[in-house]
Amino acid sequence: MRRIGNLWSKIIDKNNIQQAIYNASKGKRNRKAVKRVINNIVFYTNEIQEILINGYIPKPYQKRKIFDGARQKERIIYKPTFYPDQCIHWCLMQVIEEIITRGMYKYCCASVKGKGEIFAVKYIKKILIKDRKNTKYYIKLDIKKFYPSIDKSILKYKFRKIIKDRKVLDLMDIIVDSFDDSGVPIGNYTSQHFANFYLQDLDHFIKESLKAKYYCRYMDDMIIFGSNKKKLHKLLYEIIDFLKKEKLTVKENWQVSKTESAPIDFIGKRFCRGYTTIRDTTFLRLKRRIKKISKKETLNYIDASAIISYNGILKNTNSYKFRTKYLYPYIDINKCKEVVRNEVKFR
Repeated sequence: MRRIGNLWSKIIDKNNIQQAIYNASKGKRNRKAVKRVINNIVFYTNEIQEILINGYIPKPYQKRKIFDGARQKERIIYKPTFYPDQCIHWCLMQVIEEIITRGMYKYCCASVKGKGEIFAVKYIKKILIKDRKNTKYYIKLDIKKFYPSIDKSILKYKFRKIIKDRKVLDLMDIIVDSFDDSGVPIGNYTSQHFANFYLQDLDHFIKESLKAKYYCRYMDDMIIFGSNKKKLHKLLYEIIDFLKKEKLTVKENWQVSKTESAPIDFIGKRFCRGYTTIRDTTFLRLKRRIKKISKKETLNYIDASAIISYNGILKNTNSYKFRTKYLYPYIDINKCKEVVRNEVKFR
């Protein structure tokens, strides 16, 4: 793959910086600190340019514990300051995102524009109906403590294989090294992109070397379908060996199962041939969130985006009764779309 240079001038371009400030502020524009920057956009654009040229020094992260998802999994979130850190992260990603996603596998679905959870759901539904023979069995696995386990030196080496602009590489190194612990922090805008990029070699190994016909990855959650159980076990051990070289470990809870034996539980969905539902715990979580949003006097961008996302997910599963009973009577989807459109127009 040809390495790309001459990127620094694009990153420090004032138009790029200004767009980065607008993008970083999305969904946060009622906060005082964000309003201050937006209302003085020319001054802060110039200041960020000076920071980048003279040497960016990241501010300390704000650490927060959350309980994520239906299973209330405990996570530690490391939140960078809006100004200048989040804005600078956007300055970088607006320029390099296209470069680090050039070799991305088609069905790598998490945190990727135009893909996401719905894209993964459609793919799995399609192959289960289209090809019964080669989806007779499946293997489901994920990586143990993925974000904290990413090796910084390996990540930097991967960057150098595709980018040759020294100043850009220095900025990427600064962002990677701004996190004192091992791995990359959950909470950085850059982390989701860096994490996907870190596993690109694994995706190519599974598809090109192991010849897996049907494979989907949602960040570190993976599912591979096949016609033969023994071959899937062999494939698993090849993946485990490959990940050892990347300093990553597969969780012990991996499973190889027959597709017809029970619904496939993946990315919060339960897949059967010709029929897809959402976990009961996910239904309960959505129901509670919808009820909470419906009681608010005003609909903000974050809530509106969440409802649009929920509606898209539900429309791609067999959940018509849920939508008509718990979503549509309480929240106007068109109003949500209007709120999101108005936020985008502000940019």
